[in-house]
Amino acid sequence: MQQTPRRRPRKRARAAALGGAALAAALLLAWGEAAWAQEAAEASTADIREVVERLRNVVVALASAVGTLLLAIAGLRWMLAGGDPSQIDAAKRALSGAGIGYGIAILATALMAVLDYVVSGSGG
Repeated sequence: MQQTPRRRPRKRARAAALGGAALAAALLLAWGEAAWAQEAAEASTADIREVVERLRNVVVALASAVGTLLLAIAGLRWMLAGGDPSQIDAAKRALSGAGIGYGIAILATALMAVLDYVVSGSGG
């Protein structure tokens, strides 16, 4: 049983229409998944940004606290040095430690602002 030439184009047309419909459905599903994946990525990015912001705040608070503690220790050492050069040098080292602590606190804030600008591509 040989098929007539008329039926072959119909089968091909049906197969092409079916393939086109399947392709359209696949593209629609892929677009829907891409939109969902983008929303999920934005949500996870927001979560990561929130964690990094909290971590920065903790680092700044700790660095400021350590800087303040070292500043107080340096002041006490200098007052209690009684003219002893070695104690005055120790007080100066504690003052430099306080300065480093405050510097880390300021640089952490500035560095995070720069990194946020680089990653997000905008200032806000």
